Amino acid sequence: MKNDSKYNTIYLGDCVEVMQTFPDEYIDLTVTSPPYDKLRNYQGYSFDFKNIALQLYRITKVGGVVVWVVADETKGFSESLSSFRQAIFFVEECEFNLLDTMIYQKTNYAPAYPTLRRYANTFEYMFVFSKGRPNTFNPVQVSKATLSTKQWLGKYRQQDGSFVKKNMLVDTGRITKDANNVWVICPTKAKDAGNHPGVFPEQLARDHILTWSNKGQLVLDPMCGSGTTLKMAKINDRHFIGIDSSEEYYELSKARVGIV
Repeated sequence: MKNDSKYNTIYLGDCVEVMQTFPDEYIDLTVTSPPYDKLRNYQGYSFDFKNIALQLYRITKVGGVVVWVVADETKGFSESLSSFRQAIFFVEECEFNLLDTMIYQKTNYAPAYPTLRRYANTFEYMFVFSKGRPNTFNPVQVSKATLSTKQWLGKYRQQDGSFVKKNMLVDTGRITKDANNVWVICPTKAKDAGNHPGVFPEQLARDHILTWSNKGQLVLDPMCGSGTTLKMAKINDRHFIGIDSSEEYYELSKARVGIV
């Protein structure tokens, strides 16, 4: 572990104020989910989105990534579009790149109330922002539908404009393939996650941490809630920093990562 007193720490307080104490280009990866559209009660937390986004850009290293998991409230038969407004702000005002718009699709999930005049919503957006070109990409691996390890190299244009297939195959030696940007995850709540109303599935946090960071790097969750991102960072040999304004969730996060 690096000798930095801010590493492997959880702060109780307003995340904007805490992030203002961090140096520029300090964080390798942020994985977080804001209290979007007041769909859950987060202990009366006031969500200062714009200043959070601006601070995240300042403290993210060049080549670093922010994963922003969010959904929209539906009111008066219309979605709020808050998620898209936030994504546009990250790009146009903060100068992040929108590297990917990923989907977290929930399995075995039934809405708590019947829907009227629309399909039940069973997904959330996972916006992946990068500060310049991302430094790290370790794609999640999934099983191939076939065990063939041959990969087709494609076809080539001739001088007359026509295409001809080239019977060139390579042996990749792989029995898995890279996952796509729709992650199908069961929203299981870990037994140690307490009563927090919006807990990440541990698989979601883990897979983003493994994808966008390497061992020994620093992972932030500025609204850490139950501490799932921090727990998965620690288990996977990353450093972590968490921030939460709720003393209850602050204590819960400390317990999950073993901070006395």
